[in-house]
This record gives sequence, structure tokens and C-alpha cells, in this order.
Amino acid sequence: MTTTAPRRPGPHGTATRGRVAELHAIRAQALRGPGEEATAAQHAKGKLTARERIALLLDPDSFQEVGQLRRHRATGFGLEANKPYTDGVVTGWGLVEGRTVFVYAHDFRIFGGALGEAHAQKIHKIMDMAVAAGAPLVSLNDGAGARIQEGVCALAGYGGIFQRNTRASGVIPQISVMLGPCAGGAAYSPALTDFVFMVRDTSQMFITGPDVVKAVTGEEITHNALGGADVHAQTSGVCHFAYDDEQTCLAEVRYLLSMLPQNNRQSPPRTACTDPAGRRGDVLADLVPADGSRPYDMTEVIAELVDDGDFLEVHEHWAPNIICALARLDGQAVAIVANQPRHLAGVLDIAASEKAARFVQTCDAFNIPLLTLLDVPGFLPGVGQEHGGIIRHGAKLLYAYCNATVPRISLVLRKAYGGAYIVMDSQSTGADLTYAWPANEIAVMGAEGAANVIFRRRIASAADPEAMRARMVKEYKAELMHPYYAAERGLVDDVIDPAETREVLIESLAMLRTKHADLPSRKHGNPPQ
Repeated sequence: MTTTAPRRPGPHGTATRGRVAELHAIRAQALRGPGEEATAAQHAKGKLTARERIALLLDPDSFQEVGQLRRHRATGFGLEANKPYTDGVVTGWGLVEGRTVFVYAHDFRIFGGALGEAHAQKIHKIMDMAVAAGAPLVSLNDGAGARIQEGVCALAGYGGIFQRNTRASGVIPQISVMLGPCAGGAAYSPALTDFVFMVRDTSQMFITGPDVVKAVTGEEITHNALGGADVHAQTSGVCHFAYDDEQTCLAEVRYLLSMLPQNNRQSPPRTACTDPAGRRGDVLADLVPADGSRPYDMTEVIAELVDDGDFLEVHEHWAPNIICALARLDGQAVAIVANQPRHLAGVLDIAASEKAARFVQTCDAFNIPLLTLLDVPGFLPGVGQEHGGIIRHGAKLLYAYCNATVPRISLVLRKAYGGAYIVMDSQSTGADLTYAWPANEIAVMGAEGAANVIFRRRIASAADPEAMRARMVKEYKAELMHPYYAAERGLVDDVIDPAETREVLIESLAMLRTKHADLPSRKHGNPPQ
């Protein structure tokens, strides 16, 4: 047996090892960032660093960075002497519950997260990779807008992001997480994505900040009052989810991703379900009052129907008279659109129509079946609504439903009146299956209003108008609003026992899982705006 003596490194090996050591030193510098003082300043604001955020978003040790050694090449204004690695944005991919997700995160410690040419090119590359790989893209935003020192090159970088946001729309899920300021043109990228998350107190979005607003209009307002999380979650509708801290926010991003497919060619992941498909919901008959004028909480109905009572409400605080939520039925992801009788009696108004239309379009793009729960008295009347364009905005919801090709099931819990009934996925607009509970009232309008129109002369000429009105209301209800009127005419497929609703819905979704529907050949539709 012979042994070989250890080989001594030659001059070439020594040089190579020196280069490797240099590489490790550079990588360590890139990972460290601008230093402990900048990191401490970030933490003092209640904010995490870009890499800390990525670690919370992705599965442990799954992040693969791209462009770590990228540096800008700009000169002037002192930039040539300050060329940090990453150029203020960390980009790459990793796993969320074992599935690939692409991510970019602004590093506020470097140039305030401001976007320059190299910074933008890194984002462009990771967006292109996400589309090519067919995987979701999550942006962790914490930047001060365009890097002024680089001039128009920075602005052109935003144009490239906007174009990619648009091309990726409906192809891969795009999620924007606002973890700091986002002002000017930078705010348009989140607006082009599918879902926007914000953190209270630390994140703001606006086109023009408080100083500009004061200079132009004389109004004085704080950053949070102008574009904080609650403003966009409750008033503008820009933000879908608002949370108190970054940890909770990023955990909810992971939860949302678990409900979404990788791309528009796949279905959402199905999970194992321990909640029996045939579980009866006897409590449902008590949750919904038979009296159509009495309010109730539709979220309690949803919780009783879905797996383990668990659902994720989208835009919870904006247009609360309609509910948009993601949940599971027998492990299958489903999108729920439901009127909320606790707010404005569940009417459709401008904001509710916009909210539901966007949600329906998003879910249709990503192959998530639609379940619509109706208890709607109609569209909200009023001068403000008419002048605000309720016709145009209501048509958005109508268009979204009519254009959807995913499985569509609607259920009338109680009342469904007028145009609002037709708009909210009625059989005539293409719903695959329509069900109703025994207390349903499907009609052009409520019995009282209908009687006042149809029998106004008879009521006016009666010796006792009120008694005649009550008689005519009763007659109208008996003739046109009894629970089986729509079913007898084929406008409802079945009237079901509320306690059996979960089982009926699960069996219907199972049958529709292989549904295939084609839209007419066209460049694109022209939905109402």
C-alpha cells in the first residue's frame, strides 16, 4: 500500500485561494451593508432591514440572492465615491411553504432605498425571472423614490418596472408590501399589483407629500393622515391589508401565498382537510333572520360554511357593505363575495362595486372558483351615487362576473332585488349553479315598493289606503315572491336546506373542477372604467 504526500499549493493555487478569500470578504461586506449605525437607525424607527424581512418572508435558508455585487456607475454629486454593493436593493428567490417565490427588498440604509439605474435593472431582472419561471413576485418596499442624483435614468427605471408589472398582470401573482415611505411615481407600481399590504405608522403612500400639498393648497396634514395604512385601508381602497407590525404583516403574506397558484396556468394548492365535507350547519337557520329588514353578520355565515371557520378577508375595512374573502372548502381554495347586511343593509354602492369587481377579476385570473352569497336589497339610491357614476362602477362588477370563466356558484340566502341581483352572478349572467335557501325573496324590488307602483291607483282610491296597501303587498308576495317562484322558472337550480349548504357547495365545486370555458377571440375586452 502506497501513500501520497499532501500536495503543496503551487503559485496558481495560492493566487486562486487569495481571490476566493477576497470574494468572501466582499460578500461579507455586502451582507453587512453600510454598518451597525445605519442598522440601529433603521431599528430605531421600528423597521427591520431588507435581509431581516426576507428571512421572515421565506422558508429558512432558502434565499438565493441575485446581483449581490452590483454597484452603480453614476458620477457627480459625490456618487463616484459612494458605490455600495447591492445598490440599495436585495433581489433573489426562495421558498414559501416549499414553493418558489421571487422577491426584491429595498434597503433603506443605502441611499434611503432610492431607485437608480443599477437598482432598477436588478428589479427588472428579478421580475423577468419571475415571469419566466412562472412564480409569484413579492416586493418589500421601503424607498425614498427616484435617486435624484441620477436624473432621468432613475425615472426610466420606474418605467421599466411599470411595464413589467403590467405584462405580469394576470400571469403571476404580484404582491406589494409597504414597509416604509413610497412617494411619487414609485407609488404606481404597488397600484398595478394584485395585493397591497401596509404596516401602520411606518409605511405611507402618496403621489405628493405633505409639504407639496401645503405649498399648493395650503392644507396642513401629517404623512400618516395623508397616506398612512389606515387611510388607504379604509378610505382610498389602495391597501388590501393593514397590520400593526412587520412580523404579522409578513406572516399574512405567507398565508395569502398559500391560497394562490404559482401562475395563471395552475390551480391553487389543495390542502388536507379534517373538517368533514358533510358537516351539517344547523346553526345557519338561526344566524339569518327570516325578516328581511333585520341585519346580521355575514362573516358568521361564512365561518360556518368554510373549512375550520378560517378565511382571509380582503379589503376588510373598505366598502364593508360587501365582503371579499379567500377560504377553503374541503381543502380547495375558493373566493367568496358576499353582501354584508350589517353595513348599509348590504346594498351595492360605488365602492362596493369596485371592490368586488377587482376581486372577481383577480380570482378569475388565477383559477380560484367564485362563490357568491346574496342578500342584497339593490343599489344604493342617491344623488351622490348617481353623480359619482354608480352606473359605470356597477357595470365593472357586472363585466367582471360575465367575463369570468372559473367555476361560479351563487347562493341566495334571503333577499335579492333588482339589478343588484342580476349583477351579483345570477344564472342569466353565466353562473354555473344557483341555489337558494327557503326564505329567499328574488324579485324586481321589495313587495312594499312594488305594490306602491303597481297598485297606486287602487290604493289611492280605497276607503282605507293603508289596509289596501297591506292587502296588495300580501298579494304581490304570494304571487311573485314566494320561495319557489325562481326555481319553478329555472332561474334557481335548487332550493336547499341551510344545514346542508356546506355539503352541497363542496359537491358542486368537485363537479366543476374540470370546467373549461373559452372567451371570444379578441385582443382584449374594453371594461367600463
